[in-house]
Amino acid sequence: MKQITAIAAAEWHYWARSKLALTVALVALLLIVLAALTSAERTNTLAHERNSLQSDALEIFQAQPDRHPHRMVHYGHYAFKPPPPLSVVDPGVDAYSGNVIFLEGHRQNTAMFAERENGAVPNLLGSLSPAFVLQVLAPICLILIGYGALTREREGQTALQLFSQGVSPAQLLAGKFLALFSVALLMLIPLAAAALSAMHHGEAVSIVTSLITGYGAYLTVWILFVIFASAVSRNSAASLMLLLGAWTLVALILPSYATNSGRLATESTGKIESDFALLAELRTLGDGHNSADPAFASFRAKLLETHGVERVEDLPINFRGAVATKAEADLTAVLRRYAEQRFESESRQAAAAGVYGWLSPVIAMRELSMAIAGTDLLSHHRFLREAEALRFDFVQGLNAVHTNQLSYQDDMNRSNDPEAERRTRANAENWQVLEDYRFGAATSKARLANGAGGASILLVWLLLGGLLCWTVGRRRIL
Repeated sequence: MKQITAIAAAEWHYWARSKLALTVALVALLLIVLAALTSAERTNTLAHERNSLQSDALEIFQAQPDRHPHRMVHYGHYAFKPPPPLSVVDPGVDAYSGNVIFLEGHRQNTAMFAERENGAVPNLLGSLSPAFVLQVLAPICLILIGYGALTREREGQTALQLFSQGVSPAQLLAGKFLALFSVALLMLIPLAAAALSAMHHGEAVSIVTSLITGYGAYLTVWILFVIFASAVSRNSAASLMLLLGAWTLVALILPSYATNSGRLATESTGKIESDFALLAELRTLGDGHNSADPAFASFRAKLLETHGVERVEDLPINFRGAVATKAEADLTAVLRRYAEQRFESESRQAAAAGVYGWLSPVIAMRELSMAIAGTDLLSHHRFLREAEALRFDFVQGLNAVHTNQLSYQDDMNRSNDPEAERRTRANAENWQVLEDYRFGAATSKARLANGAGGASILLVWLLLGGLLCWTVGRRRIL
């Protein structure tokens, strides 16, 4: 062990004398620190703003005066998606997906105001996150620091001296690995600080530990391949070219190709085509604003039969409110079915892109990081489902007020009779149908399960790198 630590210490002495290695290490550390600080400030600001806006939206809705309940259905409400605590490390798809939805009757609106679409001038530093720096930039820093770790020993003919002193090739590799791993640990310090700060906002210890461990394993993969490339290359220049080519392929080309390939590999209905099909199906459901619509004839007949009356005027409930309730339920069933089809299509595309993690550890780490942080596609789909459930519940709550508290005759005549119009104004206490909605990250168990695929692929990469280095370490490195 003393020989291994001595080799690692000698490597650090060389880096201290080398302006390039020292500069690269400092730049890498500075980038991660700046990314962590700016990301923490952004996350805290967004969380405060969105939680505050969610409270304001509820307060404004409940403060509305007496009015017809269907007007409140169209007045609507908002659902905001605050960033989860670990978005300080990895903002994931949240940076590109919408974070607020306007909820109203008869419609299922899309999420709006994606972060990357809000700024007129892109902010390069603001777009950096610890996840991006560690996934893409940290590997190239390790490459620039360690590409000559073994070729330098051969070129300087110091490898023979080490071997003559009883140092084995495996010990030499282990010493070089230890030196580079210590650099990786320095890079992980800002990440660990950012992740641990998320615990103050309720994040679980198991999640924070898993995220830090995942990034440690990811950087270890790169270290192993840097050492392997340096061991098998004829000289430092060849090692550098090999590693830079590999980095360009797996960190830049493959992730972009995987995203595009995922979209093309799975069949999906275009948005315009899907919207037209949805509108065509919705038209067959009838107009919930028109209680005389023929689409509700069977519903009216069944309702009359149930209550043993012959006219809707004699029903103990407001028939117009009952029609609005049924129409909203039928419409929501269709909207949810189309939404689930879209979610399934998007999930298939993401899964098809994730398969390329077997060719690029960057993709595998990206999938693992977003899943654990709670900023992946599944988390966004969960937000959309929860927002839709909130929309449906409050609309049906208002429709219940319409059905049970308003007179059918007054409801029919409110446009012509001022007194009838006044009597159809429901008491503002009925606006308490809304709950104080707060979107939060999924459970630790669910997020760890979602990240299992990326973790498995990353483990294979780790074993492959270890196997290659072990194979090289069994022979002399000359």
